[in-house]
Amino acid sequence: MNLPAYLAPFRPRIVAALADYTRARFGKDVGAGLTVGIVALPLAMAFAIASGLPPQAGIWTAIIAGAIVSLLGGSAVQIAGPAGAFIVIVYGIVERYGLANLLISTACAGVLLFLLGLFKLGTLVRYVPVSIVVGFTNGIAVLIALSQVKDLLGLSIAKMPADFFSQLKAIGSNLESLNAYALGLGLACFLGLFIWPKLFVSSSRSANGFAARLIKLAQAVEGVQMLRATRVASRMPGPIVALITLTAFAYFLKLPVETIGTRFGGIAQSLPVFELPAFSWDTVRLLFAPTLTIAMLGAVESLLCARIADQLSGLPKHDPNQELMAQGVANFIVPFFGGMPATGTIARTVTNVRSGATSPVSGLVHCMVLVLVVLLAAPLAEHVPLAVLAGILLYVAWNMGEWHEFLRLRQHSHHYALLMLGTFFLTVVLDLTVALQAGLLLACVLFVRRMSSLFQVVETDRTDTSINFQLYGSLFFGAVAKIDPVLSAVENSPQGLLVRLDVQSLQSLDASGLDVLSQLHRAIVLRGGRLVISGLNAQPRQVMERSGFLAKVEEL
Repeated sequence: MNLPAYLAPFRPRIVAALADYTRARFGKDVGAGLTVGIVALPLAMAFAIASGLPPQAGIWTAIIAGAIVSLLGGSAVQIAGPAGAFIVIVYGIVERYGLANLLISTACAGVLLFLLGLFKLGTLVRYVPVSIVVGFTNGIAVLIALSQVKDLLGLSIAKMPADFFSQLKAIGSNLESLNAYALGLGLACFLGLFIWPKLFVSSSRSANGFAARLIKLAQAVEGVQMLRATRVASRMPGPIVALITLTAFAYFLKLPVETIGTRFGGIAQSLPVFELPAFSWDTVRLLFAPTLTIAMLGAVESLLCARIADQLSGLPKHDPNQELMAQGVANFIVPFFGGMPATGTIARTVTNVRSGATSPVSGLVHCMVLVLVVLLAAPLAEHVPLAVLAGILLYVAWNMGEWHEFLRLRQHSHHYALLMLGTFFLTVVLDLTVALQAGLLLACVLFVRRMSSLFQVVETDRTDTSINFQLYGSLFFGAVAKIDPVLSAVENSPQGLLVRLDVQSLQSLDASGLDVLSQLHRAIVLRGGRLVISGLNAQPRQVMERSGFLAKVEEL
């Protein structure tokens, strides 16, 4: 299937996937989509509520963005939707600028993401240092966990502030309102999510696993029917098991805990309404920083998720530029239906791959599952305790953080540790926007420092009438000061000095490096001397020829 010529830059993966699609693959995709749809439901609601939005904002974001990215994306199995990484950003934007401006900021971020992909800048996202990614990921995990303490403890706080220290103060000053029932539900959910996967360890991986013993017991007692039930239970996602069991427990025992219904009045059993937010260029300028943060984080998370999907699935590698264009379209459209920022979601994508997905069709099935849930079972959601959703998000935060990286800091350089810890603390104490900006700026400074340290000027020979130097590395704006000893040697030498520069180990030269060589040449000529250059490589030669510098000196 070939796209029209005017859509040549637009190559959705689903086009190639459907070219040789089979009934067997469709069956696998439907099964994977059903599983992912079930997993996505509690996460989408939890992410929206934690971001200060109604639960339906998360669900419809998962549906609309998920469908768009599956149709237009560059990955075969990536699932898009609301992500935990956006919780802190979205909550801060809503707190500071209001919901309407969040929608505008998300739409503008969508435009930026689309342009990144259209101009084939998707690979630039990979240039973000891993130390910065680890730092802000761990910082976001800490903030997500802190934001859930209120609902976990059932505290009576009308409005949680957005910044770290104010949240700590609000929690500490309201501990007397602790709800033991909410705490019990939240802890049961959190601990249950850790225990559930371990209950059903595959017998092939662990001969002593609980599943193996349970299956043997099923065969001995109830036979095939109980065996099938056990296998079905082993495939049930932990979050949905926790959501159903603990919601039923709280409902039938009439526990006095806050629920989706008591806070939001339930979930509307209808399609979302298309609505354009009030737009002005003054507002866009005001929202430049949060817009850039949403776009940057969305790009990093999406492409990181796509790379993980490539490794796990063994399917053809994703197209980063196509993926960014799809993410851009999704984030541009979702706000008009009251949604929130969306990106590739690692947990749901991994679930999709492990459930046997082979194409973007599984993502479309996952969206249809969510639509059916909203239209048919929305009234049941009003009974879900917020403490249970808090437990799910605490589990997400725990799995999201790369905590082992703190223990491995001794194995890395001081630059890595400074970048990671600096980004982590700035994310927690200030906000992600500042952390990303400061982290990238610090990374650039440290990179310049590192590259300048690799440039060396070595004096190889000296006589009464000549001095020989050899240059190693890259002569750029961060290393020009290392030419000062050569200038000093020229100024302190007799007239008519011959200066030879062996540059066969000089790999690159920029405008600042060329300028300092020009200064050296002028100083030599003023004293009646000559400058001879030998061993020029391609890039330095091109710079010198283009500027006319090479014609002024002698070359060997």
